[in-house]
Amino acid sequence: MHTEHRPRVLLRLQEPISDAATHVIAELAANAATHGRVPGRNFQLTLNVVGDTLRVEVPDTRRERLPKAQHPGAEEESGRGLLIVAALADRWGVSSDAVPRKTVWAELTVPVGD
Repeated sequence: MHTEHRPRVLLRLQEPISDAATHVIAELAANAATHGRVPGRNFQLTLNVVGDTLRVEVPDTRRERLPKAQHPGAEEESGRGLLIVAALADRWGVSSDAVPRKTVWAELTVPVGD
């Protein structure tokens, strides 16, 4: 039986989310889907805003595969995702969770309403 999973959006900002934040979210989600997924298990995307900081968290079940920024050649078609995250986010990193999980996270400053 196939169950359709629909994303739930719980983020409330006074301003539209920035292009930088959109790219960081997309890159971390794409990395989790490509490198962190185990058959039969999905990844989760969490967005939290505290003050003027948006924190993006993407836990997955491939704790043994820690991400690291690569420096692909000009002809390479992939491998730039974490370079993009590092360039656009204020900070990013990886935290080890209960086995078998890890969480890749990034933080960006976002505009907030009055």
